Amino acid sequence: MARVYVAGVGVTRVGRHYGRGLLDLAAEAAFRAIDEAGVEPGAVVVTNMLASRLQEQDSLGAYIASGIGLRGRPALHVEAACGSGGAGLYTGYAMVRSGLVDSVLVVGVEKMTDYPTSTVTSALAQAADAEYELFYGASFTGLNALMMRYYMERYGVDRDTMSEWPVMMHENALINPYAQLRRRITREDVARSQVVADPIRLLDSSPIGDGAAAVLLVSEELASKLPEKPSVYIAGAGAATDTVELGSREALDRIPAARMAAEQALRAAGVRPEDIDVGEIHDAFTINAILLIEELGFAERGKAARALAEGRFRPGDRPTLNPSGGLKARGHPVGATGVYQVAEVAMQIRGDFPGVRVEGAETGIAVNMGGDGSTLTAFILRHA
Repeated sequence: MARVYVAGVGVTRVGRHYGRGLLDLAAEAAFRAIDEAGVEPGAVVVTNMLASRLQEQDSLGAYIASGIGLRGRPALHVEAACGSGGAGLYTGYAMVRSGLVDSVLVVGVEKMTDYPTSTVTSALAQAADAEYELFYGASFTGLNALMMRYYMERYGVDRDTMSEWPVMMHENALINPYAQLRRRITREDVARSQVVADPIRLLDSSPIGDGAAAVLLVSEELASKLPEKPSVYIAGAGAATDTVELGSREALDRIPAARMAAEQALRAAGVRPEDIDVGEIHDAFTINAILLIEELGFAERGKAARALAEGRFRPGDRPTLNPSGGLKARGHPVGATGVYQVAEVAMQIRGDFPGVRVEGAETGIAVNMGGDGSTLTAFILRHA
């Protein structure tokens, strides 16, 4: 089958963009990707989670496409909670790979900071099961706290050891110009931060922020006609789902859909976990990162947190994970996060990522998650 290339990427700074709306942020990222690629897309896929609730805006495909001058193009809106970005990229990849179109602009956008934290928290909770979880008062953070408590007790991991992930994320984000939280923290800072849902502390959690990211995908035929052929292609893609309700999962220390999605992507690309140079993985909470590291085969069951405390996965290690600072410190504009991840891995492989750079990276993985493990996508990117 013909390859699908990443011809252009564009990202905005993640933060509190008061006075800027969905269209403004999306346009900034989209125009950067289009300008870099040097080609107008044949279709548009918009990824977003919260606009229907927070901005009271639906029809996002047409809204964004017409707003950036692409009226008339096929345009879709894809939603999969916090995994919307990855789901939209999976959709765009399939459209190009199938030959339906020769180019697709995938643009993720989210606007969250204009609203009280309670309103945003309530909207985010809709990623959980409304009938069996939210109805009984469970919060999204509380559900992740159950997973974290179970993991810590089953594998004998203390609170201090778990804190190594957010410390590393803040360190990685220090020189990322579009990261939301560019300040160094310590394990003590994590321990002293506010308890959100025990054992999750405030510094275990990704911040609320606005942002947009765009990736322009093109077919191999179109890529060969561009003045400069793109140097990165998607070698494999995978997607899988699990129950939305946490209580019906096979175990609280497993994210099976992540393993399934990653296996699909790795198999399609013909690579193994040990071949990965750089990864951007979903870490809305510390426990998400710990479990994904194990599901992806980068650490044995129950050993990821200790591996981190011993210095693994930092710049210079293989794989280096979340050199952007991840959701934890780069920020988590939820419906756009998966697009940020693929853009970041592409820039790492091209050698022009503006923050912590993984020198010589040839193969990377991006893993985006919706809910607490209900929707997973994985992409393997490689140097052409």
